[in-house]
Amino acid sequence: MRQEGSGKAIAIDHVQLAMPEGGEAEAHRFYAGLLGVPQVPKPANLAARGGCWFEQAGLKIHLGVERDFSPARKAHPAFLVDDLFALIARLQAAGCDVIEGEPLTGFMRRYVSDPFGNRIELMQPVG
Repeated sequence: MRQEGSGKAIAIDHVQLAMPEGGEAEAHRFYAGLLGVPQVPKPANLAARGGCWFEQAGLKIHLGVERDFSPARKAHPAFLVDDLFALIARLQAAGCDVIEGEPLTGFMRRYVSDPFGNRIELMQPVG
């Protein structure tokens, strides 16, 4: 049954990022291990394509295998975090480069690249 609405976009369901073939273990180490977003099984009909999904309430990150992979160095998702400085310390201890961004009113923020070079913005509201 079709649900009536106003015909406009209302939310983001998930973010899709690309990764090279065979990078699932590195993706798990970064997204589940360092960022703390649990890995979930991909639906059976999509699992054969490779890649992996990480999801929790309010945040879904899907990584898909791209044959001629090229990382997203400018376009990026921005994730809200609950303790930016604790996360920065964990990322740096794991060897990740963390870059300070330009100030943005109402937020502390930093940038990090995932294991494949995709840019990720980490944001914590201030106040």
